[in-house]
Amino acid sequence: MTEEQVILVDENDNQIGLMPKMEAHEKALLHRAFSVFIFNDNNELMLQQRAMHKYHSPGLWTNTCCSHQRNGETNLQAGKRRLQEEMGFVTELKESTSFIYKAPFDNGLTEHEYDHVMIGSYNEDPIINPDEAADWKWMPLEGVKVDMALNPQYYTAWFKIIFEKFYEFININK
Repeated sequence: MTEEQVILVDENDNQIGLMPKMEAHEKALLHRAFSVFIFNDNNELMLQQRAMHKYHSPGLWTNTCCSHQRNGETNLQAGKRRLQEEMGFVTELKESTSFIYKAPFDNGLTEHEYDHVMIGSYNEDPIINPDEAADWKWMPLEGVKVDMALNPQYYTAWFKIIFEKFYEFININK
């Protein structure tokens, strides 16, 4: 099986090429990504605990799902595809905001992403894919914010950045 390709972009999210995912992370090159946030009717966020065998951030809590767009795929198509693959359901999504971040990891890899944040609504339990997620839970946004401040080591780098920079935006615009 060939390695998944990521879309290399410039600082304005213009596509400038394709590269195997691991190579892009080894070279810390800016590439397109997305983060999906699913809320229920109680204004709780569905969190995912990353599978223990993930190549970075294993076992850490993060937003509902995240990944990379495929060449020719829109943000919304990618978000719905990955939501199904990781969490076992699909729901309508809307684009919320986007930002660039860079986060080096202890294993020598670096996430340097132009991250598109999408928000959706769902009220059922997911059917998680054990290859992607170890666990899941609903948490109120304020509870996530408090726990993240007390226990930052339990959360992924991008999730902490989103909360630090975009908490009000996500909370208001879902």
